[in-house]
Amino acid sequence: MIISRTPFRISFAGGGTDLPAFYRRGGGAVTSAAIDKYMFLTVNRAFDHRIRVAYAQTEIVEHADQVRHPLVREALKLTGIDHGIEITSMADIPARSGLGSSSSFTVGLLNALHAFKGEHASAEQLAREACRIEIERLSEPIGKQDQYIAAYGGLQHIQFNADDSVFVDPVVTPPGARQKLAEHLMMFYTGKTRKASDILDHQRQVTSTGDKQAALEQMRAQAGAIRDVLRRGGDLRDFGRLLHEGWLLKRSLVSAISDPDIDAHYERARAAGALGGKLLGAGGGGFLLFFVESDRQPAVREALHGLRELEFKLESEGCKIVYLS
Repeated sequence: MIISRTPFRISFAGGGTDLPAFYRRGGGAVTSAAIDKYMFLTVNRAFDHRIRVAYAQTEIVEHADQVRHPLVREALKLTGIDHGIEITSMADIPARSGLGSSSSFTVGLLNALHAFKGEHASAEQLAREACRIEIERLSEPIGKQDQYIAAYGGLQHIQFNADDSVFVDPVVTPPGARQKLAEHLMMFYTGKTRKASDILDHQRQVTSTGDKQAALEQMRAQAGAIRDVLRRGGDLRDFGRLLHEGWLLKRSLVSAISDPDIDAHYERARAAGALGGKLLGAGGGGFLLFFVESDRQPAVREALHGLRELEFKLESEGCKIVYLS
């Protein structure tokens, strides 16, 4: 049996600039971090020649081509495994909640399948193969940031180049700065889930328009600005202000990114003392992230008492094999 563990992520700035429709014009960039909430994939040699896949449903088929789960099917085909395997998945967080769950699933599955074959796969290989599956083979209208942060982990500034290459640069911070950042972050579940590709497909269609292009260029610049704030350490209040500016820009891209309920939650948190925040992921639901100074956190918690708070820490490790027998 093999078990892989892959972190979920929170994206601070630059989301949307990792879409090919944008970065192929002049590059994109995000600053994001892995968190200590995970996707677990188990792979085991089957007793017979069949393939068994267990997730919300259970499939038992003869060959990889017959698997209905698209990510599993394409991962099996990419790694050349066609029979005699059992695959199961478990996650700390619901799917479609803005934390990159589908890419964490794909990266973790690829890692487990390579280990099943006795192969070591680097973080770069896992991220690149996950992008190939999700973007090229399945034609999902998504970007590349989730695959890379899931594979690499840590706190990263990720650049997406016009030639489709990707640079992953760790954000080097002064001692204690990451802990201080984590202590100022609060996350709340809106109770809504959504399919990211529906929103991202619309965003991809409007990316080339002049005002949207300008907004995305500002969002790309914010990814660098947030990186620089973290590199300096010290007073992190500028981090919160940049989150707020980024959220206003993100909301301007596509109307489906937010809704009146989400806007009301956000404004209540701001009125209670949050310096800034954003809806994680493509939008439409999932988790709200806020930067809140310590003395204002009880007030923000009270203002959002109807939402479930998720406590978390930043995760330094990316996808890894945690059990092999």
